Amino acid sequence: QLQLVESGGGLVQPGGSLRLSCAASGFTISAYATGWFRQAPGKEREGVSCISSTGFTTNYADSVKGRFTVSRDRAKNTVYLQMNSLKPEDTAVYYCAAALLARGTTVQAMCDSLLGDYWGQGTQVTVSS
Repeated sequence: QLQLVESGGGLVQPGGSLRLSCAASGFTISAYATGWFRQAPGKEREGVSCISSTGFTTNYADSVKGRFTVSRDRAKNTVYLQMNSLKPEDTAVYYCAAALLARGTTVQAMCDSLLGDYWGQGTQVTVSS
């Protein structure tokens, strides 16, 4: 059973931090590029941050650059999104996805085009005072 399970969401004050986790089961996530995406009420889903299978290459949306950091832990079969200096506009359901990218496909393309072979169920992040 191939699954991705997000965790770590919750309510946080503006300026606060959260660390999201995406745990894979049924497959080895180290072979996949992985992305974090979010969807706010009434808005389209957007790419937040994506990372290559090796962890060497990363991509961030302009709106989160300098505040969010994506990483992966091969031993734990898990991908993380560290979110700092959170803003109310970061409020959304956050999803992780894993994809076997075709040759020449960049992690930026994964984020921009919402590419995913497997998707998690999402975790709610609410930034409010």
